[in-house]
Amino acid sequence: MLGLVLGTIFLAASLTPSLAPRPPVLLGLLGGTSFAMGYLLSLALIHVWHYMGLPVRRVPPRATQVILILCAILAAAYLWLSINWQNDVRVVLHMQPLSHWQLISTCIVALVSFAVLFALGLLARTLFRRLTLWLDRYLPRRVAIPLGVLIVALLFWSMITGIVFKAGLHLADASFSELDSLIEPDLAPPTAPLQVGSADSLITWEELGRQGRQYIASGPSQNQIALFTGAPASQPIRVYAGLNSARNVDERANLALAELKRVGGFNKSILVVIAPTGTGWIDSAAIDSLEYLQHGDVASVAIQYSYLASWLSLLVEPNYGSDSARAMFRKVYDYWKTLPREHRPRLYLYGLSLGALSSESSLDLFDMINDPIQGALWAGPPFPSPLWQSTTRNRQPDSPSWLPRFRDSSVVRFTNQQDHLTIPGASWSRMRIVYLQYGSDPITFFTPSSFYRQPEWMIGKRAPDVSPTFRWVPGVTFLQLSVDMITGMETPPGFGHVFAADDYVNAWVAVTQPAGWNEASLQRLSQDLNARQRPDQTQAQP
Repeated sequence: MLGLVLGTIFLAASLTPSLAPRPPVLLGLLGGTSFAMGYLLSLALIHVWHYMGLPVRRVPPRATQVILILCAILAAAYLWLSINWQNDVRVVLHMQPLSHWQLISTCIVALVSFAVLFALGLLARTLFRRLTLWLDRYLPRRVAIPLGVLIVALLFWSMITGIVFKAGLHLADASFSELDSLIEPDLAPPTAPLQVGSADSLITWEELGRQGRQYIASGPSQNQIALFTGAPASQPIRVYAGLNSARNVDERANLALAELKRVGGFNKSILVVIAPTGTGWIDSAAIDSLEYLQHGDVASVAIQYSYLASWLSLLVEPNYGSDSARAMFRKVYDYWKTLPREHRPRLYLYGLSLGALSSESSLDLFDMINDPIQGALWAGPPFPSPLWQSTTRNRQPDSPSWLPRFRDSSVVRFTNQQDHLTIPGASWSRMRIVYLQYGSDPITFFTPSSFYRQPEWMIGKRAPDVSPTFRWVPGVTFLQLSVDMITGMETPPGFGHVFAADDYVNAWVAVTQPAGWNEASLQRLSQDLNARQRPDQTQAQP
C-alpha cells in the first residue's frame, strides 16, 4: 500500500510543468518512471523497517479501499491537469497547445514504462533473495543483506552501462556516421577556387562531411549582403575540416589552418574560431548575422571532432570537444600573433551548446595576457562549463542566477531575449565576452543538485520564459529536468536551446561594434534573419 501511495505522489509531481514543454509520449514516460521510483522507494523503506526489527501494523481493509480511491482520484486529476500545465508552458514559449485527447498516449506509455521497470524490479528482488539465502550460509544475516543489495546493484549497473549503453552507443555511432556521409543532391560542390570543397581546395567536398557541407553552402553571398545593406560588401570566408579530412585532431587543425591561409582568411577584418556541437553542426543563424553586420568582411574556421549528438558526446568522449577546440585555437592564435598588429584581423571565439563548453576551455587568459584576443560569444553554455559556473557563482548579489552581472561588467556580460548588454555606467574592456542564454534552456540550467535541493534560478524572481507554476519536488524535479534536456531543442527560436537570429545580432553588435548600422537598420536585419530562420531552425538537432 505504501508503494501505491508514494508512486501516485511521485506520478502526480512528475506531471507538473518544468522548463521545457513535453510531448504526451515523454510525459507518459516520465510519469511511469516516477511512479516506479516512488514504488521502489517504498520497497526500500519497508526492507529497512524489517531489517531494523521494528513492529509492522496491517492497514484495515476499509482504509485500503479509501486509499485506493484517493490514489485513483489524485492520478486522474493530475493527468487531466497536466495538459493544462503543459499548455501554460507552451503559451510562454509561443507554441501550439495540446489537446486532452492526447492523454490516451500519455496513459499508455506510462503504464508500459512502469510495467517494464516493475518487471526489472521483480527480477532484482528475486536475485537479491536467492543471493541472500546463499550468503546466509557463510555470513551473519545482518551482513548478508546489505552485501546482497550491493552485489545486485552492481550487477544491474554493469548490465546497463556495459551492455545496453554500449550497444545503443554503437548503433548511434553507426547511424550518425552514415548520416554524416550523406551528400544531399541539392548541395553542389563550389566552383570558385577560393572556396573550401572546390577542386583547388585542400579539403575535398566529401571530406567536409554533411554538417560541413551544409555550413559551407548555407552562407550569404557577397551580392546578397550588398543588396540587403545597400553598401559595398566582400565574400565571407568559411573554412571547415570534417572528421574524415585527417587522421587526428592536430592534423585536422593544421589542415584547417593551411586552408584558411590559402583562401585569405587572415586578410579579413574579423576572424572567428568556431567550436561546433557534438555532431559538427554550426548554427548558421549565428554566423550569418555576423557576416551581414560586418558586410562580409568575416572569416570563420571550425573542425569536426565527433558524429554524436552533444549530450552523447559529452557522456562518452567529454574531452574530444575541448581537445579539438584547444588545438584549433592554438594553431590560429600562434599564427595570428606573428602578423603585424595593424594588419591582422580581430580574433573572436564562438560556440553553441557543447561547442560553448569546448570553446571556453580553449581560452587561457594567462597564455595571451600580453596579446589578448578581442572577445567571444558563447550561446547556451552547458551546465558543467567551468568559466560560466564561476562567473555565475561570483555574480553581484542583487542579480539573479539566470541573468548574472559579473563584477563591473567590463569583460563578461550575460543576455537573453530582452538584450541586457547595454548597462548604464559600465564600460567595455579590450576583451568582450557575452553569454547568450535563455531561462527556459535545460541544457544550461539543469542542476544535478536539484535531486535534493531547489535550484537558485527557481528562487525569487524567475526568467520571463519560465512558467510560474513550476514547483520543486525532491527527486522528481531532477527527472523532469533530465527529460527537458531532450526536448529543449524542440522549442521555437528564442526559447529553450534554440537561439533566435535577432538575439545573435544584439550579441555580435555588443562584441564586435560593427560600423554603419543604426537602430532601424538593425531591426530590419533582425526581422529578415528571423523570417529565414523559422522554417528550418526548429529542426536543427545539435
